[in-house]
Amino acid sequence: MKTLRSYTPLVLGALIEECWTFHGVHSFHSPVSFHRRHTIQHDASSATLPMAKSKTATKKKKGVSVSGLRGFGSPSSTSTTTTSGGVIDRSKSALLFYDFLEVNGGGSNLKRVGLGQVPLPGTDCSIRGVIALQDIRKGDPIIEIPYEMALDFGRENADPTLPATSFLQMYCQWKSGGESGVIVGGGRRKKIGDYFAMLPPYQCSDCLGSTDFFSDTALEMMQSPLIVEETLSRRKLVKARFERDIETMAAMSSNLYRWKNGEDDDSEIATFSHLQWATWLVTSRVLTVQARTLDGTVPHRLFIPFIDMCNHDRDSPHILSGRAEPGGMLKVIAGADVKAGEAIDISYGGGVEGNDRFIQDYGFLDSGGSMERASGRAVAEAYRVVAKKLLSLGKQSSRIMSRISVADQERALEALKLTSLEEDERLLSSGKVLNNDERMALEYRIGLKRAIQEVTG
Repeated sequence: MKTLRSYTPLVLGALIEECWTFHGVHSFHSPVSFHRRHTIQHDASSATLPMAKSKTATKKKKGVSVSGLRGFGSPSSTSTTTTSGGVIDRSKSALLFYDFLEVNGGGSNLKRVGLGQVPLPGTDCSIRGVIALQDIRKGDPIIEIPYEMALDFGRENADPTLPATSFLQMYCQWKSGGESGVIVGGGRRKKIGDYFAMLPPYQCSDCLGSTDFFSDTALEMMQSPLIVEETLSRRKLVKARFERDIETMAAMSSNLYRWKNGEDDDSEIATFSHLQWATWLVTSRVLTVQARTLDGTVPHRLFIPFIDMCNHDRDSPHILSGRAEPGGMLKVIAGADVKAGEAIDISYGGGVEGNDRFIQDYGFLDSGGSMERASGRAVAEAYRVVAKKLLSLGKQSSRIMSRISVADQERALEALKLTSLEEDERLLSSGKVLNNDERMALEYRIGLKRAIQEVTG
């Protein structure tokens, strides 16, 4: 692929009658984009925006029913409690994060929602997400985050390594013991380290699900030359940014990107791999929010605490809304009535992105939204989106493969013929594919081949 697509960001900042599409951070445009995308609307009275999710699965726990986060700011001997829909997280790290929200003007959210383990549909596992602590009516705010709490990385563009470099510097400053001095957008965020501590850590399983971290064997197993080319292009971007900015600045001052503090032989400067991880955080978490200027509005890239912890449901009715401006509020608005105990999910990619983006930018494959699962549809829409793009069927996404040439379409379809769907399914069921990245690659091409069969009749 010749052109590097931008990652898909989450977008905020339209009037409530209008919808902005978000990509997990992201409102970037490239042949294959790098972020997740959400749709955000602008409330005439206040601004609101979009957020992200954690995908690491754990076994379900049992607990005692609660109606809220009583005493969320005080120690508790019980790390988790249970609602009808999931297990509320009251671990030390969660309590510190709740305190971070409180001291930065977001404490009122904790009457309505909290973090917890929610059931992963179709499995006996659970994942971390946001859970309603009380009933919430359609049209009411679910989450409201002051703009001043968000991390604003400035105007968006197609290169996710720029905000990733800025974030990595802040993260290193916190990690090496300088949290009190972390500055974002000209101001300090109190207890910012308690937010950083909730982000997916370096080399976690979440990030390793992205093609950015796939082995050469796994990339080949994708049978998708366009995704492979975009992945390799992004790796080159990360390498160039690392050599140009981080290595150069670290040589001038080792404190700028110090990943670990200690004696000389224990100290560690951030590496290419650390920047690669930070870039994945940007493509999977950054929300694109509109900011007013003298010339109109421009999209800004934001990390929005709490909102970026919502999981993905393609069929979520909830609305992301807000403006990137002082005094503004970034919100998730209830698009339907919410019952206490329900998970609060949002739609990454504005409901138009496919698994070609999800496996690159987020590190997971979308097996279907809540309405899809209820209908029993055999092939997930996230695969159908990709199939239609390759076959020039249906409405093209403005970001994803929107400018794919006929030659690239032919290359992509030809690559899928290297093996048959039946051969792929037998390989998957054989249990011989043990590495997670290779298994995801195999699942991707199986899902895409099934979708192509379905849409072509």
